[in-house]
Amino acid sequence: MTINWDDFVKIDIRTGTIISVNDFPKARKPAYHLTIDFGPEIGIKKSSAQITVHYDKAALLNRQVIAVVNFPPKQIADFISECLVLGVYDANNDVILLKPDTPLANGQKIG
Repeated sequence: MTINWDDFVKIDIRTGTIISVNDFPKARKPAYHLTIDFGPEIGIKKSSAQITVHYDKAALLNRQVIAVVNFPPKQIADFISECLVLGVYDANNDVILLKPDTPLANGQKIG
């Protein structure tokens, strides 16, 4: 399926920094609760992420990520996920996170 530029710009993709990481024992597949700072315009958002294979909690804390911040909230078990952290699936279908090559201000828009 092809999209046009107008479709693409509807997706709000921003840089953010993970400020807390917690286990998510109620998730069907192993996952973490992430709290991410997207800067003053967007603020703090929470996300559930199935990234436990490649990342431990200590490695995620203060890590910059790239996420979609304008999806509607989604309930996952007893948790409301407010954004989608972006990654690429490896050969085993486990997620490798996308991140900027150099540190950026939280909330920078990807376009």
